Amino acid sequence: MPVPYIRFATLDDEDTLGSLDRVTWSTLHSVQPRPRPPFEPFFSERFGPRDHLVAELGGQLAGYIRLGYPTPLACNSHVRQIQGLVVAETARGDGVGRALLRAVQEEARRQGARRLTLRVLGHNTPARKLYESEGFVVEGILPEEFLLDGAYVDDVLMGRYL
Repeated sequence: MPVPYIRFATLDDEDTLGSLDRVTWSTLHSVQPRPRPPFEPFFSERFGPRDHLVAELGGQLAGYIRLGYPTPLACNSHVRQIQGLVVAETARGDGVGRALLRAVQEEARRQGARRLTLRVLGHNTPARKLYESEGFVVEGILPEEFLLDGAYVDDVLMGRYL
């Protein structure tokens, strides 16, 4: 099995990342409505290429992870938060998510972070198992925080020390 190549995103990745976001959209992991044209740009003032690590498999973009600050507060600047993880359907089970998760932990450490946090929907069992296998623990649950496809879904807060 080929090993994913991890790098920072570039402006040239914008269309591919936007497309990947749209084709992988699901209420399993998104609380946003299904994207509809005209599509918003993938990169924004808040999140640019350097806030994303991407994975390539066989020269094709196979996924990304977004790293940001949980708040703009200086007293919270020692924490980073994963604010998006997407793996192409065709690359699932190939170690892309795990490689991105490990790379983002290294990047957060490089930036001087002491902790890394994330939020995951309670019914997203594959993602929760991946996070747990990489040392993340449940730090809180917001019960029935979202109503998705007619069902109430928990918002699970997870974190780990770096």
